[in-house]
Amino acid sequence: MAAVDIDVPVDTESQIRSPEEMERQAEGFKEQGNAFYSQKDYSEAFNYYTKAIDACPKNASYYGNRAATLMMLSRFREALEDSQQAVRLDDCFMKGHLREGKCHLSLGNAMAASRCFQKVLELEPSNREAQQENKTAETLLEFERMADFGFEKRDFRKVVFCMDRALAVASACHRFKILKAECLALLGRYPEAQSVASDILRMDSTNADALYVRGLCLYYEDCIDKAVQFFVQALRMAPDHEKARLACRNAKALKAKKEEGNQAFKNNNYEAAYQLYTEALMIDPNNIKTNAKLYCNRATAGAKLKKLQQAIEDCSSAIKLDDTYIKAYLRRAQCYMDTEQYEEAVRDYEKVYQTEKTSDHKHLLKNAQLELKKSKRKDYYKVLGVGKNATEDEIKKAYRKRALMHHPDRHSAATPEVQKEEEKKFKEVGEAFTVLSDPKKKIRYDNGHDLDDDGGFEGRDFDANNIFRAFFGGHGGGFSFDSSPDSGPGNFFFQFG
Repeated sequence: MAAVDIDVPVDTESQIRSPEEMERQAEGFKEQGNAFYSQKDYSEAFNYYTKAIDACPKNASYYGNRAATLMMLSRFREALEDSQQAVRLDDCFMKGHLREGKCHLSLGNAMAASRCFQKVLELEPSNREAQQENKTAETLLEFERMADFGFEKRDFRKVVFCMDRALAVASACHRFKILKAECLALLGRYPEAQSVASDILRMDSTNADALYVRGLCLYYEDCIDKAVQFFVQALRMAPDHEKARLACRNAKALKAKKEEGNQAFKNNNYEAAYQLYTEALMIDPNNIKTNAKLYCNRATAGAKLKKLQQAIEDCSSAIKLDDTYIKAYLRRAQCYMDTEQYEEAVRDYEKVYQTEKTSDHKHLLKNAQLELKKSKRKDYYKVLGVGKNATEDEIKKAYRKRALMHHPDRHSAATPEVQKEEEKKFKEVGEAFTVLSDPKKKIRYDNGHDLDDDGGFEGRDFDANNIFRAFFGGHGGGFSFDSSPDSGPGNFFFQFG
């Protein structure tokens, strides 16, 4: 059988080129790369340096040049690989060691960077660039140590400060960015934290740390269901991610306990609701927004249980966590009203009305201002010792008792100081009866109106004896007190003429 000729495609051009020709071609590519680099066209420079490497893969300077180009393109991980290849090919290549160190710095590896700069200083002890970069690496290490200490002490502002300084050197370090983002979230600066995490996820959608921070922001913004989804996704990417696992567990526990408390409250089981909200507050002290709501919920349950002072304290705790939480101001204001702390109630309602100028809030504020005004007057109900819903007969009986108790004649043998005090009380009792026994005056008094234009007593002489005589005048005769030793307090008799 005759042999069959088969055309096999071969790179005849490369076969006929000598090593010297390949080197010349590589040098040509390098020169073109240098030209584009000087023009700041780093993408084209990268392409020509790559062609030079393909033509002559054992030349350290080509890798060094491409590393420099990649650094300008902020592709530091690839630049690091090229720098390392360059010094593998030529251990005395100082620019290669310098670039490797700078890549390590940009990626946040200060100790590795320092080793590279030390290598340069071994080759050239007076190299100023290496000396300066080595100091920068030491500074970066110090910021790392300060940040670790700050995080341990929960000084998150200090950590953010340190990470900002560190990122000025290590701009491509995801670890520093994540730590900063986590601390921003812990400080309640959620949009900033979200922005940092999102930037990382755009470059690496499977970054478990960034997914965790996104979840953390949602969790702290009380979007617990969405937060759990991110925590689960982070754990899918990194099953050993302890922070994501803990946050996921806390989020689920917090949601469950809060919902149990809400259900107990709806069932009018206020004691159980109060206890469940208390337990929920112990799960995660860092969750500011959810804990603010829990404090307010516990205050609502506490108010139902007549624990008004505790309710006020819980509302104050909620406001301390979230000073924009209108519901907490409203709840505290109502508790202040219920405990007759009207000035505090007015202050809270003013805050609410300044924030949300609704008709309901205006009505609440006006009502509190009215009660405050009323509280600054004499409390005639208290003077007579009756409740605000006292009947006409109860008011008369109370006046009879108090008028006789404080009548000046009953205290004629007392010291001048006591006589003066009892005369004052006798006059107040008369004032109180005059107002509360008159339906029109009583309505005006109850509504907080001034009584000056309706027979009030401010600035006027008032004769309580006239009221006393008018009340007891039906007996038709004189009146005296029995002050014998056997008589109890307030004993008296009528003496008819």
